[in-house]
Amino acid sequence: VQLQASGGGLVQPGGSLRLACAPSISISSFSNMGWHRQAPGKQRELVARITITDSTYYADSVKGRFTITRDNARNTMYLQMNSLKAEDTAVYYCSSAGGSGGDFWGQGTLVTVSS
Repeated sequence: VQLQASGGGLVQPGGSLRLACAPSISISSFSNMGWHRQAPGKQRELVARITITDSTYYADSVKGRFTITRDNARNTMYLQMNSLKAEDTAVYYCSSAGGSGGDFWGQGTLVTVSS
C-alpha cells in the first residue's frame, strides 16, 4: 500500500495551500487517516485526523485554520490550510491507521511559509 502526498510548496504568510493524499487502495479501507508534520529540529506531530465516519480532530495550533476532508469518490484525503503562518513550515506526512487497509505513512510534502 502506498500513500501519495502532494500539494506542498512555498506560500506567503496569510496564504493558503491544499494538500492531497491518494492511497493506492480504496480510501474506505482505512478507519482513520491523518496529517502529521515535522519541522526542522522538532518531533513529528499530529496536525489533523479524520475517521471513516468523518469525525475530525485538530491540533490546537491549527484549529480554525486547517480543514481535513476525505473524498471517497476521488479516493483522496485533503488538508486545506488557510491563514498560514511561518510556524506552519514543515514536511507534512499523510498516514493511515486501522481497518482492513492497515497502518502506513506517505512520503511527505514540504510546506514553506515565508515572505
